[in-house]
Amino acid sequence: MDNSGNTNAQHIHISAKHHMTIHWHRFVKDQNVPAVQSNLRERATIVGRVGIQMLSCGTGAWRVREAMDTIARALSLTCSADVGLTTIEYTCFSNGHHYSQTLALPTSGVNTDKLHAMETFVTSFAEDCADDTPAQIHDKLDQIRDMKANYGAVAAGLASAFACAAFVFLLGGSPVEMLCAFFGAGAGHFSRKLMGKRHLTLIVVTSLSVALSCVVYMLVFRTLEFTLHVASAHEAGYIGAMLFVIPGFPLITSGLDIFKLDMRSGLERMLYALTVILVAVLTGWVVAMLVQLRPANFLPQNLGPWALLFLRLAASFVGVFGFSMMFNSPYKMAGLAGLAGAFANTLRLELVDFKLPAAAAAFLGALLAGLIASYLHRKMGLPRISLTVPSIVIMVPGLYMYRAMYNLGLNNFAVGGSWLIKAVLMVVALPLGLATARVLTDPLWRHTN
Repeated sequence: MDNSGNTNAQHIHISAKHHMTIHWHRFVKDQNVPAVQSNLRERATIVGRVGIQMLSCGTGAWRVREAMDTIARALSLTCSADVGLTTIEYTCFSNGHHYSQTLALPTSGVNTDKLHAMETFVTSFAEDCADDTPAQIHDKLDQIRDMKANYGAVAAGLASAFACAAFVFLLGGSPVEMLCAFFGAGAGHFSRKLMGKRHLTLIVVTSLSVALSCVVYMLVFRTLEFTLHVASAHEAGYIGAMLFVIPGFPLITSGLDIFKLDMRSGLERMLYALTVILVAVLTGWVVAMLVQLRPANFLPQNLGPWALLFLRLAASFVGVFGFSMMFNSPYKMAGLAGLAGAFANTLRLELVDFKLPAAAAAFLGALLAGLIASYLHRKMGLPRISLTVPSIVIMVPGLYMYRAMYNLGLNNFAVGGSWLIKAVLMVVALPLGLATARVLTDPLWRHTN
C-alpha cells in the first residue's frame, strides 16, 4: 500500500509557478461518458476553461461571457460569470446544485488567431462536440492553447517597423522620419518579443523596448545628419518609433465593456492601458531629455490633395496590416483589417482637413471601421474585434499623448493640458464609434437581457 501511494504521488505534478498551472484533464473521472452526461463539476470546468482561454486572447468581457453561456447551454447548465482583465469568477447551476471556480491569467495579451479558433470552437460546439467526452473536449482546447505564433520575433519586428513608419507619414512625417522610425520601432518591438519569451514583467518590457526604439531612432538620425546633412527638424519623428507599444486592444475593449456596463472589466482594462501609455511616454520623455530629442512640428509634406489621399490610403493599409501582424493575425485577416483601416482612417484624416474637430472625425472613422468589420463578420465569420481594433489603433492619438506628457514635464501646463484634452476626447470617441456600429448591426449586443 505504501509503495502504491508513493507511485501515485510521483505522477502528480504540482505547479511551481506563481500563477499555478491547472491540469484540466484531472477533472475527468469517466473517460467514456459524453460531456452532456457528465457530472456538474466536469461540465462546469469545460465552461470555465473556454472562458479563460477566450480571455487570454484579449477579447472583452461581453464576448467571454457570451462564449461561456453558449457552452453552458449546450451542456444543460446555467452560468453566471464576473469577468475582469485577467480573472474570471463564475458559477454553474444544474438541478438545484451549483459549482464555482475562480480562474486567473498571469498576464494580459492579444492573439487574434487563437481568438478566431476559439470563436469557431464555441460556435460549432453544440454540433461538433455533442457526443465528445470531457477528455476529448479538453484535447481540442489543448490544441488551440498550443497553437504556435504565426510570426517570430524578426517578422513581428518588421511588421512593427512598417506599421510605425506608415504611422509617421500619417502624422505628417517625411521619408527621413519614416526611415528612422522604421529602424527604431523594428528594434523596439523585436526586443519586446524577446523579453516576452523570457516572461519579463510588463513595466520592464515596455520601458526597455521604448528606450531602445528612441535610442535607435537617434542613432540612425544622427548618422543621416552627419552623412547626408538632413535638417535637424526631422528628429521630430522619434515619437512614431515608440508607437508600437500603444495598447490598442485593452484601450478599445475597455470602452466597449463600459458601454455594456461590464464596469469591472472596463475599468481594469482602462487602467492597464493607461499604465502602459504612462510608462511609455515617461520613458520616451526621459530618453529624449538625455539625447536631446524634441517633439517639434513636422516639416510640410508639400503634397497635392489627390497624391495625399492616395498615400494616406496606402499608408493606412500598411500600418493596420502591420499592427494586425503584431496581434498575430494571419495574412488574410490582417489584409481585411488593413482594407477596413485604409478607408476608415483616410476618412478621418480627410474630415480633419475639412476642419471637423479631431474627436468627431475619430468617431466617424471608428464608426466606418465598425460597419465594415460587421459586414466582414457576417460574410466570413471573422471576429469583429480582430478587424476593428487593428483598424483604429492607427487612430489612437499617441502623438497627442506624448506631447502632453512632454510639455507637462517641462511645466508648460497650458500647452500640455491642451494636448491632453485633445487626446482624451479622441480616446473616448474611438470606442463610442465602434459601439455605435455594434448597436446598429448586432441585435444581441444592443440589448440587455
